[in-house]
Amino acid sequence: MIIDSHVHLYAPEVAADPRGWARARGEDRWVNLAAPLSGRQLQGWSDIDTLLMDMDAAGVDRAVLLGWYWDHHETCIEQNNWYIDWVRRHPDRLHAFATVQPRAGDAAENEFKRAIDAGLCGIGELSPASQGFSMEHPGWLRIAELAAERGLPVNLHVNEPVGRRHPGRLQDSLDDYVWLADRFPDLKLILAHWGGMLPFFEMNKWVGSRMGNVFYDTAASPLLYRPGIFRAVVDAIGPSRVLYGSDYPLRLYPRKQERPDFVRFLREIDAAGLSRDEKARILGENARGLLGIGGATGGVESA
Repeated sequence: MIIDSHVHLYAPEVAADPRGWARARGEDRWVNLAAPLSGRQLQGWSDIDTLLMDMDAAGVDRAVLLGWYWDHHETCIEQNNWYIDWVRRHPDRLHAFATVQPRAGDAAENEFKRAIDAGLCGIGELSPASQGFSMEHPGWLRIAELAAERGLPVNLHVNEPVGRRHPGRLQDSLDDYVWLADRFPDLKLILAHWGGMLPFFEMNKWVGSRMGNVFYDTAASPLLYRPGIFRAVVDAIGPSRVLYGSDYPLRLYPRKQERPDFVRFLREIDAAGLSRDEKARILGENARGLLGIGGATGGVESA
């Protein structure tokens, strides 16, 4: 089974006029990433039917729709409503995480509960740096507590601490994520984009001893890292806490790709020097256990 753990999707009116849609909602940060006025356009666009068609073409069985790290609480509600509808229409193919703005306080907590009760199965993708909250913000701590209590995974956007400057790369402290994992040892924590290279710091014994509840997804990997990242991370922490995620509909190969697809990245993973068992875990078994798909339960194996 292949499960893409990191997919984004927007309603048709967003793709039709992303700048107008974002301007009406005050979501300037999102539109400057998704539809910049100048520079290379990495964002592709898709709709629910095209997503399912592209999944079929690549042999992707299921996809996890992730929310965006919106500035405004009202935009979170809007996206959660899209996802609730799409998951109900395609329960055998789609799962979805709810998004919240932790700075909204009680309203964020209420939205968390509403979206989960309506069928969504996790929280994220959130971004402390983008959404303006610290790891110790009371609103965020309450969301983390609720997720841990309900056994729900939380996906956080993590920026790499060094590398090329780009609009989406804000200053993160990897220490914050280690603190979070230590504070909530029962929280199923997914750190996106290889966790900004945090897996390699797990080779530090003190760090590694606190990260047993942390998973890393591979979203946008071809835009950031060479294919050898797969072998390197598996050698560092083992294959059981790595989740295949594409960041569809980003164009991961912008010089070769006019529209987004799943095929190219899956081919890259297939050629990454992983064993059959390692690939099976990364491409689907780890996510199946984490989400409880088909009765599986998520277990974490030491490297």
